[in-house]
Amino acid sequence: MVTIPESYVQEIISHANEEFPNECCGVLAGSRDKFLKRFPMTNVDASPYRFSWDHKELFLVWREMEDNDWEHRAVYHSHTHSPAYPSDTDVRLAGWPEAYYVIVSLQDRDNPVVRAFRIQNGQISEEDVVRT
Repeated sequence: MVTIPESYVQEIISHANEEFPNECCGVLAGSRDKFLKRFPMTNVDASPYRFSWDHKELFLVWREMEDNDWEHRAVYHSHTHSPAYPSDTDVRLAGWPEAYYVIVSLQDRDNPVVRAFRIQNGQISEEDVVRT
């Protein structure tokens, strides 16, 4: 189970809608099982099918997390035309086994779906999302 503040869920959905038709991406950082900051990132691929980080932005995010003793708790991104489930590309590129992978689907833009997963050694396990 992963507990995400409702404000962050809504901000992620808004970010996804702002970037549509391309995927959005970002990081959620925090400590002790709490999310403390959302870092919206630039999808340098500008693609509706995949995302890649801007490496300079990611460096600044990591530095701020280290300066605050925060953990990299979650990666988030959107799926613009498919369900909120990790794609083969998502699994292949999942580089942080300790992180949650939060996906928002805009397949039905009037009813976005937000789900969370762990991806470890190529294996996907869904985590219940509790919105507080």
